[in-house]
Amino acid sequence: MTAGPVDSAPLVDPATYETGPPFELLRRLRADTPVAWVDEPALHGQPAGPGFWLVLRHADVGRVLRDAATFSSWLGATQVRDAADLDWVRRMMLNMDPPDHSRLRRLLTRSFTPRAVAALTEAIQATAARLVDRMVAGAREGRSDFAKDVAADLPLLTLADVLGVPAEDRWLMFDWSNRVIGWQDPDYATSAAFDGTGGTAMAREVLALRPVPDADGRMPDPRTRAGMPDLYAYARLLAEEKRRAPGNDVMSILLAQVDEGGGRVSDAEFENTFWLFAVAGNETLRNGLPGGLIALLQHPEQLAVLRTHPSLLPGAVDEMLRWWTPVMVFRRTATRDVELAGVRIGAGDKVVVSFTSANRDESVFADPDRFDVRRSPNPHLSFGHGPHFCLGGQLARAQMRALFGELLRRTGRLELDGSPALLRSTFQRGVKRLPIRWLCAG
Repeated sequence: MTAGPVDSAPLVDPATYETGPPFELLRRLRADTPVAWVDEPALHGQPAGPGFWLVLRHADVGRVLRDAATFSSWLGATQVRDAADLDWVRRMMLNMDPPDHSRLRRLLTRSFTPRAVAALTEAIQATAARLVDRMVAGAREGRSDFAKDVAADLPLLTLADVLGVPAEDRWLMFDWSNRVIGWQDPDYATSAAFDGTGGTAMAREVLALRPVPDADGRMPDPRTRAGMPDLYAYARLLAEEKRRAPGNDVMSILLAQVDEGGGRVSDAEFENTFWLFAVAGNETLRNGLPGGLIALLQHPEQLAVLRTHPSLLPGAVDEMLRWWTPVMVFRRTATRDVELAGVRIGAGDKVVVSFTSANRDESVFADPDRFDVRRSPNPHLSFGHGPHFCLGGQLARAQMRALFGELLRRTGRLELDGSPALLRSTFQRGVKRLPIRWLCAG
């Protein structure tokens, strides 16, 4: 079987996603061409790419993610567009294959000690309550931008605890995430919300390294080391501080870990791990939270069910993650000629898995476009699958349960107060603004 080309423009044009993923196109491809060839034309100042195989069905996505020997994270890294700084990005755990990936993952897994996780979980509950308190501010009713005023701060504060970053510096992570994940969106590409006021001396030092747009208004590629000098400088200073005065945070524990060969985490490994947590660990949840609220507000009957039966919240969180799917795609590279769903894929070809499509696969999810807080089982792939399954998945679920639990407990009515503004991105299903109106309970 051979797969013919499809009209790739809606799939690879980031402007498409400002109104939402092209679900109908994905559905047709899933039915007719479940491994489809997609061209990569020049778009929005980006040069043309070689094209890729898009994998759309749940079972095939799972196969690709399980088989690191055939579908490599390291060979071409995991960005759909070919990396400009491939040698560097290959050193990031996200872009490693076993056994290098396995070594770093073991060290990180051991760093999430029961004591550290218990402390994080307790802090998450307290932070969620504090954020809803701040939103309500003693009023009977009001308006809020849930995406910026509420949802953005919970993962930032949680990550500050994980990384041992002073809370006053957390909005640096907001800017770093915007620049990396939102590099295709002019609203985010030059993000500079943190101005150093109230930040630590470390934060003020690295602000001097923050890139600025060139004469054409373009920023350096944030997916490269050279494009994020402020992030890497902060990571280096933080590591120096933690080696000098370790705390109880996960990063301090990681720096003290010793691997099977007697080695420790190198400076470069720490810096790349910091990047992974500060950007990827922030952005997925930051968009999963408002995405989950959009799901509830667009399905008021499901919101009513959840209010009546709050014990359904854990399952509802997984349904939010499935229905919204914050990370839409990820890339692998074929290490050899292989057949997938009857399609011949050549060694060196890019293979891109669509989590958005897999999470709406009719062969796995009954009535997949329906949002159902009682859906069970729910084997969504929003945290990935296989060796690279998201380390922070349980913490992300804990944050969603905590914030939605507080929000539903404290409010008697929630509704949209305008249209959500979505991120221009082919990678992250992002929410830039989510205006809501609320009325307190009681």
